[in-house]
Amino acid sequence: MPFDPKHWSHIITNGPSRAGARAMLKAVGFTDDDLAKPIVGIANTWIETMPCNLHLRQLAAKVKEGVRAAGGTPMEFNTISIADGVTMGTEGMKASLVSREIIADSIELVGRGHMFDAIVALVGCDKTIPGGAMALIRLNVPSVLLYGGSIATGKFQGKDVTIGDVYEAIGAHVAGTMSDAALRELENAACPGAGACGGQFTANTMSTVMEFIGLSPLGFNSVPATAPEKADVAFQTGRLVMDALRRNLRPKDFLTRGAFENAIASVAATGGSTNSVLHLLAMASEAGVPLSIDDFDSISRRTPIVASLKPAGEYMAVHVHQAGGIPAIAKALLEGGLLREKEITVTGRSLGEEAQKAKETPGQKVIRPAANPFKSTGGLVILKGNLAPEGSVVKIAGHEKLYHRGPARVFDCEEDAMRAVTAKGIKPGDVVVIRYEGPRGGPGMREMLGVTGALVGEGLGESVALLTDGRFSGATRGLMVGHVAPEAAVGGPIAALSNGDTVVFDVNARTLDVELSAEELRGRMKRWTAPPPRYPSGVFGKYARLVSSAAEGATMRVEW
Repeated sequence: MPFDPKHWSHIITNGPSRAGARAMLKAVGFTDDDLAKPIVGIANTWIETMPCNLHLRQLAAKVKEGVRAAGGTPMEFNTISIADGVTMGTEGMKASLVSREIIADSIELVGRGHMFDAIVALVGCDKTIPGGAMALIRLNVPSVLLYGGSIATGKFQGKDVTIGDVYEAIGAHVAGTMSDAALRELENAACPGAGACGGQFTANTMSTVMEFIGLSPLGFNSVPATAPEKADVAFQTGRLVMDALRRNLRPKDFLTRGAFENAIASVAATGGSTNSVLHLLAMASEAGVPLSIDDFDSISRRTPIVASLKPAGEYMAVHVHQAGGIPAIAKALLEGGLLREKEITVTGRSLGEEAQKAKETPGQKVIRPAANPFKSTGGLVILKGNLAPEGSVVKIAGHEKLYHRGPARVFDCEEDAMRAVTAKGIKPGDVVVIRYEGPRGGPGMREMLGVTGALVGEGLGESVALLTDGRFSGATRGLMVGHVAPEAAVGGPIAALSNGDTVVFDVNARTLDVELSAEELRGRMKRWTAPPPRYPSGVFGKYARLVSSAAEGATMRVEW
């Protein structure tokens, strides 16, 4: 029996018993002809609190044109987003990771409630990308995810700059090496318009992931937000989702173990954000694909860095587009034998087939062949030891040191650590420990770009190390270890640390330890008491009660 493209929406729109539903939809402006066609939900994450998603209304209009041109009826709906760059360093940042779950839940809920035959998710800022993907996996109807694109580069004193430079400049200002006027000049120049943060930070990392894993067509996401051709990309996305619908190609058909390995390779090869570990573990859980935190380390070991991208490298996302886009990176990995090339994408063609069509710009310096990489191994490293039995994550993408041994400076929240940094209370050789900022303890696992940026800006980026059960921004650089699990709030060993304890990071050995005996650690933990929840009710309280370990993706789970 042939597949009916109205496989789900017919329950809402067809037959005499659905006259009431049709009457309501006709009040919106839909006609009988519209309602006889497949219904495509357009999940829009537009919001006016940041530049990342600001232009998604215009893109949504073009996606809807494409859906209509291909014989479908689009219905647009909206969901939330939290601006990491705006909330960074405040209590509001706790909402960021929590928002991933709410984005996924809300898109899923509207999709199930209105029984869309297919979905397009329009995403921008960090958590909207994995949140949108998680919802598409849950719904498992023909779907396409489209990223709004990177912001253009800012210009400051003749150099390309990003929001990451602003956070580092705050530290330089504290250190007295940047004036008030220069800081304001940089602030005014860093973010010139719509689009997500311009380096290979979390948004562009996850955008890259979506092209490699197959939920986005190769080459679509890397077109910058304000590039004239982005409108055509959006139109083609609308046509493509209708093509996927007619072929009944669903996310779980191609989100295989091999597809996730390709996604991890893309992060490793571009020096991408450590947040990708959380998000890919969460997506794999939704897809029923076995994936562990250790897989990131093993894949990164065999994947060279082929793109020199900020924060560790030299270039930005718009330069990737000018050099040939994400397809050129995929082709470099393909030619190096580093991809599962037969994995199918949302186009119905394999990743290898799509990568072969890449057109690299002659003379570009952003992307290198795998045989001549910027670095022989990838940027994601998993450390374990008596401080992190379940694992921790560090990005080693540039010139970070690989060994550090020093005294712990222990802080029970980000604000206390930031006060110490800005008061010049951190000394070369120190190990800054920020705990009770994990998924449950925070709650919400805040990013620490304010602290790490200030350390770099003060000139301490190469001489101190930092570890936390919270997260880091994709813009973070230096020996900064996050996602320490188990977290302090559930009695992880990081809760036992005291000021002056000697902490040892050994990246080559993949270890993170404190020089204390097992007996001493056990004794300290026997005297430890769990702190009361910071938010006993509301959305944060619910999240803290249900969230899993960072080593499992920090997803909300209900035990039956």
